[in-house]
Amino acid sequence: MEHSRSTILILSLMISIFHLGLLSSHAIPNQDVGYMKFVHSATDLPAKEEYDYIIIGGGTAGCPLSSTLSSKFSVLLLERGSDPNKYPSVLNEQGLLNAFAAEDDGKNPFQHFISEDGVENIRGRVLGGGSMVNVGFYSRGHQQFFETAGVDWDMELVEKAYQWVEETVVSQPILNAWQSAFRSASLDAGVVPDNGFDLRHRVGTKIGGSIFDNKGNRHGAVELLNKANPTNIKVGIEATVQRILFSGLSARGVLYSDSKGKLHRAFIRKEGEIIVSAGAVGSPQLLLLSGVGPKSHLSSLKLPVVLHQPYVGEFMSDNPRFGTNIILPFQLVPSSVKVVGILQDNIYIQSFASPSPFFAPPSFSLLPPQFNSIVPSLAMFVGKFSEVHSEGSLRLNSSTNVKKSPIVRFNYYSHPDDLARCVKGVRKMGDLLKTQTMEKIKTHDLEGNKGFQFLGLPLPENLSNDSSVEEYCQKTVTTYWHYHGGCLVGKVVDGNYKVIGIENLRVVDGSTFCDSPGTNPMATLMMLGRYVGLKVLQQRSSVN
Repeated sequence: MEHSRSTILILSLMISIFHLGLLSSHAIPNQDVGYMKFVHSATDLPAKEEYDYIIIGGGTAGCPLSSTLSSKFSVLLLERGSDPNKYPSVLNEQGLLNAFAAEDDGKNPFQHFISEDGVENIRGRVLGGGSMVNVGFYSRGHQQFFETAGVDWDMELVEKAYQWVEETVVSQPILNAWQSAFRSASLDAGVVPDNGFDLRHRVGTKIGGSIFDNKGNRHGAVELLNKANPTNIKVGIEATVQRILFSGLSARGVLYSDSKGKLHRAFIRKEGEIIVSAGAVGSPQLLLLSGVGPKSHLSSLKLPVVLHQPYVGEFMSDNPRFGTNIILPFQLVPSSVKVVGILQDNIYIQSFASPSPFFAPPSFSLLPPQFNSIVPSLAMFVGKFSEVHSEGSLRLNSSTNVKKSPIVRFNYYSHPDDLARCVKGVRKMGDLLKTQTMEKIKTHDLEGNKGFQFLGLPLPENLSNDSSVEEYCQKTVTTYWHYHGGCLVGKVVDGNYKVIGIENLRVVDGSTFCDSPGTNPMATLMMLGRYVGLKVLQQRSSVN
């Protein structure tokens, strides 16, 4: 099992860096960096200042939220990471190898963490958050997400918020050879209808949007800051919020440190708010460190209790990734995800092709000998399902250092419905591999037999056998990086994302989600930041 686990972890890294051009990356002038005029190192910020809104986390939701609120009010956006232009490797599809392959020294654009399930994961640690380190696929949330999120959505405003995001960061991709082949195979496997190019969530096969333009340049959430009112916003980078400051049960300010360890305080004005957008791991962690959470847990760490809130850090879920990797007999141009097959039950299948060469580590004993441990090219088939019933939790470790990731357990496949969905997804993947299109990627072994050459565990031979497929799902479990929960609507925050029992405090990010929206949550997270910002402006306007 340990051998399988190490193989899976290495495969996870390889999948993460599917476009790993082995050439060194260099800066590419792909961004509108007008926002840089109001971005400051936290070391240059005052020891004490005051704003209408303080937003903690300059990520996928925090950037559009800050930009929106700045149209009428003063905003301080605090991001623990640095400006993405410091990491040119993440700014282009071809350059992510350098980012993912680097060790986590606390200065990279993402932070590693391993859940108690033994699955490696990452958190964005850069202005723009996860949108600056992901694979860039853009697709709106599914209808069921909006029906079950516990929010009374203004769907007309949701539409406008999506459009506001899309006009800045989304491109219609041009399909290369592999994405065209995958699209054809998906349709031949019965994932119909053919929905063409569509940003909406629709059952069938579709081409989604991409935040990589057709030159391969990334346009993440950071560029939504260009829509801010520059006179009303200040962005502090390398600003690590230590805790939220309270007066009774009212949030009043934040304490944060700069890169030199100096402490700063920022406070909100009357009718202002502090909004936590630190992500599904960072937001519950910060609430706990600030004294909002289960009394027994906080007391065990000798943390003062501001409010006993038993649900902070609870209902954590991660979308398990299932799939397989096939060695190709020919070279392929690197291919990020551009096409998705959407099944009933909100099961999704995507694919991408790796560049070459892959020099396989010794742990890949399953490599066929004719490749001599060199993989010419890989096709990777990956799937997930959005509605996860297995739940885990997050708690602080013995250290209360905010820079260290908390302890997280997701309890993958602990609910039988999740395992059943994985079985359906793997079977559909098997159907896809039976299509005529996929016949072209079969190779001959030493005995002359034609078949697929799998890297890692092959798909079960008998896909009709439930127990075999279930075992495959459990042995190959890893992450799709779409974890969520910890500050759920109806449990920790209300339908307006206000923290229940605390004045002047909201949480706006994926920690409030009970499901991952659509095939990939990025689109809906950016929409959410814009949407909540517009709702706050409406509420302030009606009061005044």
